[in-house]
Amino acid sequence: MWIRSSMTYRASFVVTMFGNLLMTAMDFVGILLMFSQVDSLGGWTLPEIAFLYGLSVTAFGIADLVLGSMDVLGARIRDGSFDTLLVRPAPVLAQIGADRFAVRRVGRIVQGAAVLAWALVSVDVEWSAAKVLLMPVMVFSGAAIFCAVFVAGAAFQIFAQDAAEVQNAFTYGGTTLLQYPPSVFGKDLVRGVTFMLPLAFVNWVPASYVLGRPYPLALPEWAAFAPPLVAVGCCALAGLAWRAGLGSYRSTGS
Repeated sequence: MWIRSSMTYRASFVVTMFGNLLMTAMDFVGILLMFSQVDSLGGWTLPEIAFLYGLSVTAFGIADLVLGSMDVLGARIRDGSFDTLLVRPAPVLAQIGADRFAVRRVGRIVQGAAVLAWALVSVDVEWSAAKVLLMPVMVFSGAAIFCAVFVAGAAFQIFAQDAAEVQNAFTYGGTTLLQYPPSVFGKDLVRGVTFMLPLAFVNWVPASYVLGRPYPLALPEWAAFAPPLVAVGCCALAGLAWRAGLGSYRSTGS
């Protein structure tokens, strides 16, 4: 329904998607402006940071396309419309993901993939079969990790009766964090996004293997191949949090 609605006015849809792509690209323009003044950032070159950026934005773009509507959950809880989702014969999580589904979010995926393609051409890497196979694994495992963060954030909104901005701090804030190398951040922050909220497995850890760079926090070499396991673990924990959130929901009381 939402796709048909957005495609009703084709010119408006094209302009909106282009605008979304352009606004997303501003993040990378900021990186280009920094590199107009320096040769490296935290010891990483522009193609290497573009590699991080492309992986982060593409993975997040897929998750945002699927579950980006989670931030409206708080408003639905406040106005009582969340109750209507509970009585329909369809999974609540799927309904929220489809709520106000915006095809324009494809623009973020296109922009991230374009930067990633440029980085793959420009970066100096000795490619092997393992590194080639790791590329799609990184993208889809990263998307699954971000999906888990969206779902966990939605569960928190049920407990907190809103707090959408808290969720955004870990989703939109997380993808912005991962656009820069771990060497520019303090070790405590790197530990936090590696062991507590394992966003580092979206790109920092596997990208270090592909680029031949030291791992963050001196992790073992096999950690580069752990993103699928991390994604499964994150999704399982997010699923438990979601079920707990639904079980605690008591409507608006009005």
